[in-house]
Amino acid sequence: MSRIAIAECKQEVSTFNPAPSRYEDFRTARGQAVVDYHRTVREEVSGALSIFDSADDVELAPAFAVSSNTSGGVLAADSFERLSGEFLNGLAEAGRVDAAYFCLHGAMQAENENDPEGYLLQEARRILGEDIPFVVSLDLHGILTDRMLEHSDAVVSYHTYPHVDFFETGARAARILLKIVAGTVRPVTARVKIPVLARGDEMITETGAVSGCIRLAESIEASGAGLSAGVMWGNPFTDVPELRTNSFVVMNDDQNAAKSHAIELANRFWQHHEKMQVPLTSLADAVQQAAAVTTGTVVMMDAADATSSGASGDSNAIVREAVGQGYPGRLLAPIVDPAAVRQAMAAGVGATIQTTVGGALDPARFEPLELEARVRSLSDGRFFSESFGWNWNSGDTAVLEADNMTLVVGTRPVSLFDRSWFYANGQDPQRFDMVVVKSPHCEPHMFADWCARKINVDAPGSTSANLKSLGHTICGRPIFPLDAGVEFHPVADVFRRTQP
Repeated sequence: MSRIAIAECKQEVSTFNPAPSRYEDFRTARGQAVVDYHRTVREEVSGALSIFDSADDVELAPAFAVSSNTSGGVLAADSFERLSGEFLNGLAEAGRVDAAYFCLHGAMQAENENDPEGYLLQEARRILGEDIPFVVSLDLHGILTDRMLEHSDAVVSYHTYPHVDFFETGARAARILLKIVAGTVRPVTARVKIPVLARGDEMITETGAVSGCIRLAESIEASGAGLSAGVMWGNPFTDVPELRTNSFVVMNDDQNAAKSHAIELANRFWQHHEKMQVPLTSLADAVQQAAAVTTGTVVMMDAADATSSGASGDSNAIVREAVGQGYPGRLLAPIVDPAAVRQAMAAGVGATIQTTVGGALDPARFEPLELEARVRSLSDGRFFSESFGWNWNSGDTAVLEADNMTLVVGTRPVSLFDRSWFYANGQDPQRFDMVVVKSPHCEPHMFADWCARKINVDAPGSTSANLKSLGHTICGRPIFPLDAGVEFHPVADVFRRTQP
């Protein structure tokens, strides 16, 4: 009987969001509660459990799980110390184990640690021992550091963007871990550093240029000796020393094949890297173009304030521009502004309030917009996501109507990569002429398949696809597109741990 530890730590941050993440922004679970939660959802740990449950000789040792309610700013130092302490204590309390599965994201950052995942794996080795196998699942927006690879026997990443293979990724990781425990494989990893920060439609894995890399990674995994392969293009908004794109390949006891495949993946990615950016339309032009559309809904993609990428969610930039231009259509937009919500709550449904919206968390970028609004509805902000049925919480939430605008205003940021926050507050995007969507991408059926036009707006924000506007200071340079004339000469670094 093999005892397998299970631990989770997931958050993606934007270094450029001035509002820090804190301990209270995370969901935590200990011991059996880790398993109980993940049996109700379809996330990575859920997929791993489906494999472990089917094995007769596995005993689960769930340790600790921590996952952010949404992405955010850099994690405050005291909060990271508390979270990492609880994570590592959970591993220590799990007792003797024969292997460990870690569900991580890869794009965390704390005020006192630029590589939180690497730190957790390093300390987990100190607690659990050097000889037991670790397999780690990661978001393809994760930042694959040397320290993470040095303390892992194998890594597995998502194959899809937008992400729909959480469950499948965890299952892949668990299968590899059981093979290592059984002694039937001896993994070796090759990683190639690619000096690219990528964004845009070419990163959509079904239709974009990156699809060729993903298909190649899947074929490597399906080969006789292939265990795991992928391309992780990181989160361009997490400004840390090892920020970049990486290709990686994990093979069974074949170092040369791992290196060759990793270089092939990297070259295939580099072949298309200049296309992997977002053509943006200025604020003024975007609103003018939207006003010219007389039938159907115009979707304004405000990826610069994408809360699922780490932004603050309090941008009013598109709304302000629409007001300034006298946009005539019906406009729907989400925004985070705790003070405006408190004012609406105090006034009650049906009341008219004089308030401001925007700039509550990132005032250097967004000036509060004054308006008179009717309180259309109020809620406690608890709802289920359209995409995966996850339990989300935007805090107390108000729907405000001001002239031709309907604003869904929350107390805390919540992921906006689908329509669920609109739906939960009684708003159907198809009933509006302009809808602000604070996400770089959504599943096509949510907006793209039916809207009259979709415009990628060059708005200010801490997750802007205009990467040069953000101000990276510590990531490795030179790197595309921050620098001109970037060259690429692929080198495969090899990582291999001694197996018992």
